[in-house]
Amino acid sequence: MKGIWVFNLKKWKPLLFICIASLFVASWLFIQRDHISVFTTPDGPQAFYRAENADHKIALTFNISWGEQNVRPIVNILKENDVEHATFFVSASWAETYPELVKEIADSGFHIGSHGYRYKNYTALDDEQVIKDMRRSKQVLQELTGETPTLLRPPNGAFTTRTLALAEQQGFDIVHWSVNSYDYKNPGTAQIIDNVLNATHSGDVLMFHASDTVKQTGAALPTILKELEKRDYELATIEELMSSADATSNEVN
Repeated sequence: MKGIWVFNLKKWKPLLFICIASLFVASWLFIQRDHISVFTTPDGPQAFYRAENADHKIALTFNISWGEQNVRPIVNILKENDVEHATFFVSASWAETYPELVKEIADSGFHIGSHGYRYKNYTALDDEQVIKDMRRSKQVLQELTGETPTLLRPPNGAFTTRTLALAEQQGFDIVHWSVNSYDYKNPGTAQIIDNVLNATHSGDVLMFHASDTVKQTGAALPTILKELEKRDYELATIEELMSSADATSNEVN
C-alpha cells in the first residue's frame, strides 16, 4: 500500500524561515565580499595569514624587538632593490629607544605596525594587561610617526581567540604570516633563501627579522628579492592583500 506523506507546515515554518534567511545572508555576503573586512566572520575576528586571490602579489614583513645594527642596512637593501612596500612590526618599547630608526623606516616609505609594547606573549597576560600593552604601543607609535597603527603582530606571534577580540576592540587587525624565513635561527644565508623561495606563492605574507640577533638576513635578502622579481611577484602592502577576496585564516584556541 502506498503511503501518503502529510507535512505540518506550521511545525516546519520556523525552520523554513531560518533556511531562507540563511540563504539570503549567504548571497549578500558573496556579492559584498570585496567590501567587507577579511576579519568579519560569523565566528568573530580572525588573524590575517595570506590572501587567496592576490594576482601574484605578496607582502614583505620584518619584526624588530631590540638592537640597532640591522635596521638601517636592511632598509637600505630594500631601497637599493626598488622595494616600495614592506611592513616593519616594531616593539614600541624598542621604538622609544631608537626613534631615529623608526623615523628612517617611515621616511623610506615603509609601513610601521605594532609588535606590542613589551615583548611578552599576550597568551601569558590577562585581558587588562593585554589591553594596556596594545594601547601603550599604539600611543607610542602614533607619537613617533604621526600615524595611528592599525596592524598588530603579537610578540612571538602568540595569540588566542580572546586576543583577536581584544585587538579588534583596540582598532587593530592581527597579521600573522604564511612564509617563515626562519632567519632568527641563523641557519645560513643559503638556507634562508631556500626557506623563502621554496615556500612562496601568490598571496603570501613573508616574515623576516631585523633585530640584532639575526645575522644573515641582510646577506640573503638581495638574492631573494631578485628571484621574486624574476618570478613576476609584485610586492604589495598588507592592506592590499587584505582587500583581496577570500582571505585565509587558521583556527586558534
